[in-house]
Amino acid sequence: MKFLLTLSRGIDALNTRVGKAVTWLTLIVVFISAGNAVVRKLFSVSSNAWLELQWYMFGAIFLLAAGYTFLRNEHVRVDVLAHRFSKRTQIKIEIFGVLFFLLPACLLIFWLSIPVFYGSFVQHELSSNAGGLIRWPAKLLIPVGFFLLILAGISHLIKCIAFLKGQGSDPTNVTQGKSAEEALAEDILRQAQEKLPGQADDVRGKGY
Repeated sequence: MKFLLTLSRGIDALNTRVGKAVTWLTLIVVFISAGNAVVRKLFSVSSNAWLELQWYMFGAIFLLAAGYTFLRNEHVRVDVLAHRFSKRTQIKIEIFGVLFFLLPACLLIFWLSIPVFYGSFVQHELSSNAGGLIRWPAKLLIPVGFFLLILAGISHLIKCIAFLKGQGSDPTNVTQGKSAEEALAEDILRQAQEKLPGQADDVRGKGY
């Protein structure tokens, strides 16, 4: 189990490095999007290459950060019944979901995306838009992103098993501090208190 936990920590470190690096792409995309809009509005000039670069980077953010999002437990959960069960039962449901849903789906997409990328790379596929970019870097993001998500799933599976064996902490509670949803809810409540103090209690009473 120690080797598996070491492997899990290595996977988490990799996804953390990738996730933090990808956050900088968000800032870059903002500048590129703003620049495209300003140039188009002020000078009536548009570039397909810059527009496609903007789309490529958005795809990179979405795909490459998927594993990091899973690691941080920030993905969307729809727990209708699971939260009513004991923690051990919840972890067993996690294991079932990873083994029979997450990993099979990710492995299938990863496997099918490799020949798509390879064909584009070999053929030096270009965009169908005038002045557009080459296509294979965007298609490479698909297998790479899902490979990172597969690794994150394996790491999560190891931590779930370690928890059941009493050799690890709860892997579903990895977020340090408040979750993004909790922070957003508190921010909405704070704004309601500042603008309409009388309605803040209504917002709190409705469970927002």
